[in-house]
Amino acid sequence: MIKGKVVIDKRTKDLVKRIKPDEIAVINHRDLDRVAGQSLVESKVKAIINTTRTISGRYPNRGPKILTEAGIPIIDNCQGDLFDKLKDGDEIIIEKGLIYKNNRLIGQGFPLKSKDIEDKMREAQTNIKYELNKFIENTLNYARQEKDLILNLSVPEIETTFDNRHALVVVRGADYKEDLQAVEAYIREMKPVIIAVDGGADACLERGFKPDIIIGDMDSVSDRALNSGSELIVHAYPDGRAPGLDRINKMGLDATLFPAPGTSEDIALLLAYEKKADLIAAVGTHSNLIDFLEKGRPGMSSTLLVRLKIGDKLVDARGVSRLYHSRLYYHYWLQVGLAILIPLISVTFLSPILSQLIQLMALKLRLIFSF
Repeated sequence: MIKGKVVIDKRTKDLVKRIKPDEIAVINHRDLDRVAGQSLVESKVKAIINTTRTISGRYPNRGPKILTEAGIPIIDNCQGDLFDKLKDGDEIIIEKGLIYKNNRLIGQGFPLKSKDIEDKMREAQTNIKYELNKFIENTLNYARQEKDLILNLSVPEIETTFDNRHALVVVRGADYKEDLQAVEAYIREMKPVIIAVDGGADACLERGFKPDIIIGDMDSVSDRALNSGSELIVHAYPDGRAPGLDRINKMGLDATLFPAPGTSEDIALLLAYEKKADLIAAVGTHSNLIDFLEKGRPGMSSTLLVRLKIGDKLVDARGVSRLYHSRLYYHYWLQVGLAILIPLISVTFLSPILSQLIQLMALKLRLIFSF
């Protein structure tokens, strides 16, 4: 039996901003992605109720496995119109997939187990060939339509200068926090222009780095980050519509519009390129089939075109945190110890006063232990 207060939101990335440890998350997130799974684990939720399928078998999404490995129960594909029957702060009880509020049954789901996830992952491995074929077709079709927009894109004038500097683009993707930590030495030494894409700004602030620019739809970045003094660039549709601008206006902040197709990650990279950054490093980027399917995108046309345009200026640091983990071995400690002791011993034997002092201490110890 699981008992606790609920926090309810159809957008998982909004829910994790306000849920507290040991609260129950009620979401509507089909094929829960890796980043969402990690966010829920970091939020220390007690359990998750999903009103749709957490893993459908369409492709191998990684969120459910992350949750079960962390010991967080998932009540899957829950029926009962919970978004109409629950609000934040309501107390519920979950027992064998049945959900009760005030001792009244209000919904029923399926407790998702590790074996269920493994079965769906095997099914997904079969389906991935079909998804890959659709993904490639969509990528090529949209690339033909978007190539002129991407390759001849008009970049807005901004205040931040990139002259003779590197640029670091921080995206809220897989392992982005770990990768950002791994490149801290690079940031402190090279002092690149930091371009944070939406929620990537909060990761920068957590590590003690204020972004020079925050760019995106402004839907997954905190108020704290938006008020940090960074230059704000709102990603707009090619026709000029910019839903993210409403939030900026309500906060009384200034922002520049950047109308463009593709993702905010794409235009962040293009911005750095067009503003003549010497080199562009990136962490948390999306670059493979699973990444894009988890983001709900049917293709990667804009990303492909952007990377072709940028070429060897881009250094993708995704996964750098997994490349090497330094370890302190015993022989290192021995070497350090010898490096300290040898000079001390040498000084002792060369100094008559220290030598006599050590002899007196040794004599005193022998007298003490002789009794």
